[in-house]
Amino acid sequence: MTAQTSDTNGRELRINVTEDVYDQIQILAARIQVPAEEYAARMLADDVAHARFLEGAENFIAEHGIAFAERFGPRPAGGQAA
Repeated sequence: MTAQTSDTNGRELRINVTEDVYDQIQILAARIQVPAEEYAARMLADDVAHARFLEGAENFIAEHGIAFAERFGPRPAGGQAA
């Protein structure tokens, strides 16, 4: 399967997936009326964006976590949810 976006500066990435994965990608892509390759490219881009976000959050906590806790106090004792 070839995954590429409509971005003219994009790079082509060739990947192999099992038949059942490809079939599922085709079904999901059809639901939003895009080619399977575009759907797969969007999935990969979303996954990379998510990983970048998590890395940025980890870096922020490492750099500013102590100062943030000193300024605003510790987490409320009631639980982890905001």
